[in-house]
Amino acid sequence: MDVLVYIEHLNGKIADVSFELLGKGRELANALGGKLDAALIDANSDLATQLGSADHVVCAVDASFAQFSPMAYKNALAAMVKERAPRVVLIGNTSMGMDLAAGVSAATGIPLIAYANHIAVRDGAVVATAMVYGGKLFAEAEPEGEQVIISALAGSFSADAGKGEGAPIVEIFAAPTGGAGTQFKQLIQPEAADVDITKQDILVSVGRGIQNADNLEVVQELADALGGALSASRPVVDNGWLPKARQVGKSGVSVKPKLYFAVGISGAPEHIEGMKDAATIIAINSDPNAPIFEVADYGIAADLFDIVPALTERIKSG
Repeated sequence: MDVLVYIEHLNGKIADVSFELLGKGRELANALGGKLDAALIDANSDLATQLGSADHVVCAVDASFAQFSPMAYKNALAAMVKERAPRVVLIGNTSMGMDLAAGVSAATGIPLIAYANHIAVRDGAVVATAMVYGGKLFAEAEPEGEQVIISALAGSFSADAGKGEGAPIVEIFAAPTGGAGTQFKQLIQPEAADVDITKQDILVSVGRGIQNADNLEVVQELADALGGALSASRPVVDNGWLPKARQVGKSGVSVKPKLYFAVGISGAPEHIEGMKDAATIIAINSDPNAPIFEVADYGIAADLFDIVPALTERIKSG
């Protein structure tokens, strides 16, 4: 009844979603009466020292694993799953994880539940809640059979819960190599963002209600008065009014600031997925029935062009 967590990494850094899944994996392993194992596929086993919350770190080590290759990593992880036969395999629902989860499911015949944001053990059965139709619906799924692969959305669980200081047993696994089908050529990094919105305590996020780029100054002044940063929903970024690095949501980044202002944002599920864990959410929208009010702690149903300047002046005046 073991749980196996795939450890995603890039440029020598473990992805936060892997720590999230280690924390959740420990919870599931305890409920199932099994162990928590971490699956590390890399050119060496150096990152195993950071996986203290696991009981075992199973390492597939080979020079060909120095850079992520969907086919090569899939073959290695599928072989690991077949040999160790864990009850649950957890993979982050990321750009890398989506390649792996589906491939391993096809290679092993183990059912896959994708886009999960909640996982639990109920009466001995593993049950996951998955987002479907871009977050418009959530479906609770209980797989047939004894095994399941679950790819979970980043930000769904606590990363701190998976950052243990123990000394797991490190095992070297003889994974298949070669036959990758693709060859890594170059990693092209995006330009560095001027502001990392994932590290801000205060965000003022703007949506379609701002109407045009010239009006961004209105919300920028509020962000400046609060000592925060400006972020946005997808329509603002799609229109080129703010850079991609400022986008909050499923196709952007997930944020957890102490204070999140949603200004002129209707509250599409994709956006809410990226900001719902903010400590305090304040929404300003002219539509009193906007979905954003369902997750907001405080809401103002009014024209943002009336409220935001007045609020900014009040903050500046102390």
